[in-house]
Amino acid sequence: MKRICRSSQRSSSLLRPLTPATHQPRLVPNAIQSSTTTTTTTSKTGPSRRHASSLSQRPDASHVMFPGAVKSAFCNTMTFEEPSKYDALPTYRAVDQHGQVVDPSFKPDLSDKEVIKLYHDMLTVSIMDLIMFDAQRQGRLSFYMVSAGEEAVCVGSASALSPEDVVFCQYREQGVFKQRGFQLSDFMNQLFANHKDSGKGRNMPVHYGSKELNIHTISSPLATQLPQAAGAAYALKIQRMQNPTVLPRVVAAYFGEGAASEGDFHAALNIAATRGCPAVFICRNNGYAISTPTLEQYRGDGIASRGLGYGIETIRVDGNDFWAVREVTKRARELALQDGGKPVLIEAMTYRVSHHSTSDDSFAYRAKVEVEDWKRRDNPIGRLRKWMEAKGIWDENMEREVRDSIRRDILKAFSQAEKEKKPAIRTMFEDVYEEMTPEIKAQMKELKEHLEQYPEEYDLGDFEGGKDSLAR
Repeated sequence: MKRICRSSQRSSSLLRPLTPATHQPRLVPNAIQSSTTTTTTTSKTGPSRRHASSLSQRPDASHVMFPGAVKSAFCNTMTFEEPSKYDALPTYRAVDQHGQVVDPSFKPDLSDKEVIKLYHDMLTVSIMDLIMFDAQRQGRLSFYMVSAGEEAVCVGSASALSPEDVVFCQYREQGVFKQRGFQLSDFMNQLFANHKDSGKGRNMPVHYGSKELNIHTISSPLATQLPQAAGAAYALKIQRMQNPTVLPRVVAAYFGEGAASEGDFHAALNIAATRGCPAVFICRNNGYAISTPTLEQYRGDGIASRGLGYGIETIRVDGNDFWAVREVTKRARELALQDGGKPVLIEAMTYRVSHHSTSDDSFAYRAKVEVEDWKRRDNPIGRLRKWMEAKGIWDENMEREVRDSIRRDILKAFSQAEKEKKPAIRTMFEDVYEEMTPEIKAQMKELKEHLEQYPEEYDLGDFEGGKDSLAR
């Protein structure tokens, strides 16, 4: 009897090799940097390794030659390093909050039509968030999480990835799904957990997933997606080492700065760095981990400084700047595929305009004026719109028409999904094993008999097939 994981039904093929039409040159893993006294060996299945036993401390050497630090110079003054002596890492931006280009080397690499499509994606997520938040307040939805203020991080980064790249999300990446092709009906079917939901109604709302779009299903436990992403990236690396014709791919892993306080974050970065995994870690630093502000989360220089500590190429970017996020992610993907694979960390600085979720009242721990100031002063959607207007490809009439059209489409999908039946009761017994065991079949039969004995206690009309689904 073969046991399978429910979520793997949808995601198990995400790591299958993809063969391009033309031959791709093999990326040779780089040897780990070491001193002249270090020897390296190369196996047929892995990158070069450094043997600690080959390191030795030469007499009168000026640098440490211990295995744990091979490039540290000796000094005769005892000094403790103080974080305050170092400047904070800079934050890259290409377009300022007025929509003006501030990076002289920046050249848009998208057509006007492509920019408008991505702007449309950002607007769709923003409008959908407002509608679904209100729907939860009306009792028509059990739970929801909005991504207001973070649209540029998600849509901008996703636009720089390849459709074949594998993605792990946290729970505020609606923009990633939308950009990669997730339809409004897909969002709504998952949120209402109806029989058209690819997850068969087993996950709570906003836990989307799509095997077709190479996005692993979202799970609630914080940061668990990060070591999974590192492992997936390592698998992609091994695939390409064994078959150089396989299309080079990276893994993109999204998380919030609060998740970086979990042990899984540190394990993931260390695994990815030491194994040379082609992974792009994208942190949405929005200022709050539910009700905990960043000043109470850490004392160091944000999340970017941690990447440097693990020997990972790192950059901090203005998360409200769509163009900066796109440019940074595009370059990060290129870096991740160099030298046989290596991780890259992006820290996108933004602000969580919304409440953490529909279960949260953020005004209990922050001032409303603070939120309104961010919405007015530096909105990612507004910034891209200003750039588009300055370029002459957008105006107020187009904005009004598109917003009205998006709202109609969302409400139509909402209405259709809300009317659909729930998944068949039988599905609660399926997908644990490839074939049902006798014990599971007996449980299913027992449930059917119970429902038949007390028909007045259960309203089964909302479930596809009713109790009859248990007889098949």
